[in-house]
Amino acid sequence: VQLQASGGGLVQPGGSLRLSCAASGFILDYHPVAWFRQAPGKEREGVSCIGSRDGNTYYADSLKGRFTISRDNAKNTVYLQMNSLKPEDTAVYYCATRVVVDAPCTFNMDFWGKGTQVTVSS
Repeated sequence: VQLQASGGGLVQPGGSLRLSCAASGFILDYHPVAWFRQAPGKEREGVSCIGSRDGNTYYADSLKGRFTISRDNAKNTVYLQMNSLKPEDTAVYYCATRVVVDAPCTFNMDFWGKGTQVTVSS
């Protein structure tokens, strides 16, 4: 049972990246999935969450309009499309889920994948 985040990298300000969170060993659609990020010297913050089965989405207020979370159930993967990236978006991004099936979509998660580094710099 595993979550694997990928897709990070170096991008110029104004650019885009799409992060992937792939699950193995369980059906990701049965669980809410959230993206978090942690910048150097800062606390981890919730970025976005997508609900189990219904696909309802939630975003941190400061990120609405730039980031989009989505699912591809055929690939057992959740994505985070990040547009108009800014240097302050630089962080390690993590995906996480709740072990309980059909748990509410919150930023209170208990199963985590390893992070992927996103660096926004010219």
